[in-house]
Amino acid sequence: MATAMTSVSSSPKLTPPRGYLAVIRTIDKFTEWTGHLFVLLIIPLVFANVYEVFARYFLGSPTVWALDVTTMSYAALFMLGSTLALLKGAHVRTDMLWEGFSDRTKGMIDSLAFILFFLPTMAVLFYISIDDFLYSISIDERSSSGAWTPILWPLRGVIPLTAFMLSLQGISELMKSLWAWRTGQFLTRHEKIEV
Repeated sequence: MATAMTSVSSSPKLTPPRGYLAVIRTIDKFTEWTGHLFVLLIIPLVFANVYEVFARYFLGSPTVWALDVTTMSYAALFMLGSTLALLKGAHVRTDMLWEGFSDRTKGMIDSLAFILFFLPTMAVLFYISIDDFLYSISIDERSSSGAWTPILWPLRGVIPLTAFMLSLQGISELMKSLWAWRTGQFLTRHEKIEV
């Protein structure tokens, strides 16, 4: 009898429309898949560093390319990994304030932050960086950090790609936040990541 009363008194969990969930799941799966793909950038990063140490200290002949490979692969890994970090809830938040808010308030704050700050910033970043990327290709821009002087347009291209992917994931996060604001229920819970 107590079980029946509990189920009657508790509010039913609302579920979003199927299409709404499909958009969120599609974006999240894309972010998850590309995030795991971009992790492969760690291979040239580690290889360049290990080979440079070996060549410098054991062969007495440092490379001209390791610094550029390390810098470019780390920069690309850091930027492209930010989308997966957004999906996983790993970006910085002030937890001592955040934990005191209700789920509805958290949804409202996140919704407004995505609409007013995050998505417009990503649009501006994309607009500015796509122009820099195209200009870099047109002038055959090269690195000036060493004797190797590799082309820079692939790294310049990572910036608008990152802005686009963050915008896409931002739309998913906005949809989740709007749902929490409307219903007081989060569609997903992020694990708490502490450093």
